[in-house]
Amino acid sequence: MATLQGKHALVTGAGSGIGTAIARTLSTAGAAVSLVGRRARPLRDLAAGLGSATAIVADVTSEEQTQHMVAAAHEAHGPIDIVIANAGAAESAPFSKVDLAHWQRMIDVNLTGAFLTARAALPDLTRKAAGTAGRRIVFIASTAGLKGYRYVAPYCAAKHGLVGLARALAAELAPQGIAVNAVCPGFTDTPLLHASLDNIARTTGRSHTQAEADIKRLNPQGRFVRPEEVAETVLWLCTAGAQAITGQAISVSGGEV
Repeated sequence: MATLQGKHALVTGAGSGIGTAIARTLSTAGAAVSLVGRRARPLRDLAAGLGSATAIVADVTSEEQTQHMVAAAHEAHGPIDIVIANAGAAESAPFSKVDLAHWQRMIDVNLTGAFLTARAALPDLTRKAAGTAGRRIVFIASTAGLKGYRYVAPYCAAKHGLVGLARALAAELAPQGIAVNAVCPGFTDTPLLHASLDNIARTTGRSHTQAEADIKRLNPQGRFVRPEEVAETVLWLCTAGAQAITGQAISVSGGEV
């Protein structure tokens, strides 16, 4: 069984969906977990059900808050070994209706937030100590970082940038034993997806059920990915057996990509 005993993982966007599944999976594998998000209650509820976990309220689009986030995590569980930059958001609109504010929101949370998170934690990851080879950065990107989708140009641009960031950092940090990868889920059964389906239904006149069926057809397996499937992929990347896996963009999408 995979074990992360003695490791400290920081997970952003931990309050729901994929982030919650990742936090639970890493905790079950033995890691101490710092749970980061903008809403205190879901983080505290999650932390209460885990072994060694701390809730930290922070907005990853703020440079100052990411610095405080890492300091709070360090105080709770010691230096960080694993960074899971999962916080993200998705908005849709035809490109002709995308204004600068929409564009900036998608870049800020999906790309700049991951950059600020990784940079704030870098001193911990690069510290000189035994066990350096077990250190990881995993960016939760999307199949939108590997292909294009209609009506989400800013989101696709941000996620493509996130894959590029992972590849660049993998090359730069490999000599220090830090593996960096992007995990790219397809359409995953989360509150974020169902909010998007509601938006599709509202703007197209279709029912939620019809919108769901249309999206499921994009997955050759004819279903939504489960958050736990993404979390298990992340866990594998954090284990000793995946030390040689770095600079990759791993699709978890039922064959869509």
